[in-house]
Amino acid sequence: MPLLVLFISWGTVQTEVWLHLIETQLGRLLGNTLILLLGVGVGVTLLGVSLAWLTAMCEFPGRKWFDWALMLPFAVPAYVLAFVFIGLLDFSGPVQTQLREWFGRDLWFPPVRSTGGVILVLVLVFYPYVYMLARSAFVAQGRGLMDSARILGMGPWRSFWKVALPMARPAIAAGLALALMETLADFGAVSSFNYDTFTTAIYKSWYGFFNLQAAAQLASLLLLFVAIALLVERRARGKARFAESERRHIRQVYRLRAPLAWLASGYAGLVVICAFVVPIIQLLVWIFTDAFEDLDSRYLGLVAKTLGLGAIAAVMTVTTAVLLAYAQRQHRDRWVAGSVSIANLGYALPGSVLAVGIMVAFTWLDGTIAIPLQQWLGFEGRQLFMGSLLALIVAYGIRFLAVAFGPVESGLQRIRPSILESAQSLGEPPMGIVRRIYLPMLSPSLITAALLVFVDVLKEMPATLLMRPFGWDTLAVRIFEMTSEGEWERAALPAFTLVLVGLIPVVLLMRRSARH
Repeated sequence: MPLLVLFISWGTVQTEVWLHLIETQLGRLLGNTLILLLGVGVGVTLLGVSLAWLTAMCEFPGRKWFDWALMLPFAVPAYVLAFVFIGLLDFSGPVQTQLREWFGRDLWFPPVRSTGGVILVLVLVFYPYVYMLARSAFVAQGRGLMDSARILGMGPWRSFWKVALPMARPAIAAGLALALMETLADFGAVSSFNYDTFTTAIYKSWYGFFNLQAAAQLASLLLLFVAIALLVERRARGKARFAESERRHIRQVYRLRAPLAWLASGYAGLVVICAFVVPIIQLLVWIFTDAFEDLDSRYLGLVAKTLGLGAIAAVMTVTTAVLLAYAQRQHRDRWVAGSVSIANLGYALPGSVLAVGIMVAFTWLDGTIAIPLQQWLGFEGRQLFMGSLLALIVAYGIRFLAVAFGPVESGLQRIRPSILESAQSLGEPPMGIVRRIYLPMLSPSLITAALLVFVDVLKEMPATLLMRPFGWDTLAVRIFEMTSEGEWERAALPAFTLVLVGLIPVVLLMRRSARH
């Protein structure tokens, strides 16, 4: 429905608004978005593939530790790393201040609030998508393939370019597409850097000009970029299924010797330090120096509302995922499969796009049904849907349904039909089957799905900013408000809380990686 609403918004075009956008902003928005996609795409590919090859195929000091440590940046939201880097490296930050004391006031330092700065931050946050999928592809190729290449006279470099990289290309493309979709959806990081993209333009159209129609039309343009990235990801995943091998556990093929071994350790260590260690240390420094004064009843209320929203959204989203997965299992036809696929598209939609689509739809429902019905009943006509908690929960549910559906579907696949047939033959009633078979066997998957949705809801910024009811600020909203005013220290406490919570899915990923 939100997608349909966005395209229907083109039924009437505000000529003056669009002439103004074309003359002043549209070219810059397109240029900035394309530059950002190109920079992040190249960066995450180089970083993710190189680190994946090193940890999958090479032996060097600390390799086992880096194997999982390189996934830690998943826990840091892009907008958190953005304001930490700005606070550290800006003109008045501690790094430049100290360097000027050492080398003089005329020392030149590249501006952190730049195109390069925002690209660097997004690369450090999103490279794990490429790293994780590329590493799995390299491991799946097996040692025998590399040994065969060595017998044919290929060295490590040539084996990588001629054998390993072409076979891993579908997985790399899938990871790259995911990183680009996250880049298109980002709002907090680009806002911190004052870097205008479609997500910031959508926010300004609504909150700056209160023009919901223009926001919807801008959102539909952003969808074109998302559709291309989604198409690449789906096609790449389809090819990746045939590129993978069943062989998972291999010994490292190449044992690096000094100085290459220490260069590899230093390279991987530098990435972990910049993307995870430095942000954590800086947040703790700000918390212990300035942010403890914010740890009061108001902050605890903010945490309670954030956790409450996450819990409600997780329960409703997981329940919907269970119903869809069960329907797909019981009714194997094209209509059900197509409906499930469409329902799972929400994760590819930027939060700002989804929020605008739902706001337009709910505004129409209020104007055509809710308000006239109240007036007909003799009550004062008020908006019931727009600006309600229900609208926000619906947005979360659509956005993160795919996150819950994956674990739930995997859990259902482990329940073989023969188990259910045996229970029915023994006279077990339907509720007994649910209680004795479905719940025990699905519990791990349900818990995993709920945790993943819960964490994603806590970190979601654009949808929450646009749709939250009055008085329902979250930790992400608090971070946006503080960073918009340049109060990095006061944003540190909610940011650190989100990073700690964000470690939950990272731990789940690490456990899954260890099992495979």
